[in-house]
Amino acid sequence: MRTHHTGPEHLVQTAAMARRFYLEGKSKLEIAEEFGISRFKVARTLESALRDGLIRLEIRLPAELDAGLSDALRTRYGLRHSIVIDSPQGVPYDTVQATRRLGAVTADLLAEIVTENDVLGLVWGPEIEAVGLELSTLARCTVVQLCGSTPLRPVDKSAVEAVRRAATIARGVVYPIYAPLLLPDAKAAQMLREQPGVIDAVSRFGKVTKAVVTVGGWEPGLSTIYDALGEAEREDYRRRGVCAEVAGHLLDADGRIIVPELTERVIAISFDELRKVPEVILMADGAERTAATAAAVKTGLFNGIVTDAEVAESLL
Repeated sequence: MRTHHTGPEHLVQTAAMARRFYLEGKSKLEIAEEFGISRFKVARTLESALRDGLIRLEIRLPAELDAGLSDALRTRYGLRHSIVIDSPQGVPYDTVQATRRLGAVTADLLAEIVTENDVLGLVWGPEIEAVGLELSTLARCTVVQLCGSTPLRPVDKSAVEAVRRAATIARGVVYPIYAPLLLPDAKAAQMLREQPGVIDAVSRFGKVTKAVVTVGGWEPGLSTIYDALGEAEREDYRRRGVCAEVAGHLLDADGRIIVPELTERVIAISFDELRKVPEVILMADGAERTAATAAAVKTGLFNGIVTDAEVAESLL
């Protein structure tokens, strides 16, 4: 019985089949008809070529994207969007640069998934400012600001600027909130929600189809609410279990709102309203936000995330 010898004809035919299948997108049945063999033989030939190294499949992503962690995170939490940025090896962590990288990748994601007639909602925060700076293209859509900004920074140079830039690029209508995120009491917050301008944005929370939200940790510089409160309130809330802040709402480690009286003092989209948004993407990075991000994920509000490798590994 004659043994099969892998000669030049077999090699060039296998290469041709591989080109048809992997590069030209032809089906195995089409390839079988062209070469006068069965589709089962085509399948066996391609499988053998992969096993023997004649064909090598290479998936190349930009160096900053971690495909393995992105997929693992997507699978674990049932996410629609999962983007993990690789942490640079041997480079000291730089908060400003990390935020810019996070903003750039999120801006690219929005350019990819936002479609015409979407209503895009953006909260306040340095990460959103970074998104605004990095946006270069966006489908025509309406842009709504989802919360006020911290009173510690000028309103016209923070959230409003990022929201306006996004709307300008999208050539759409913009609904900014010219108001602080945190008010002295619930009565003042309610009065402000009913003011012209603010009510225009708040009344459109229910129309948002895609939202980008950030998470803050309960430490200095990690949460606008934390920084806006006095020391006594900060420590009181810490003792009550606060470890994270999302859109002005304070969470414990299980993702539950535990300071409802403070929630009444904020100008921001509520969790009930966020749950009705079809796609809500969480932006989070940095080791100091791992616990806060875990709490945010447990709320069940998010079906998308853009984060770094350190946070992703902690979540997994």
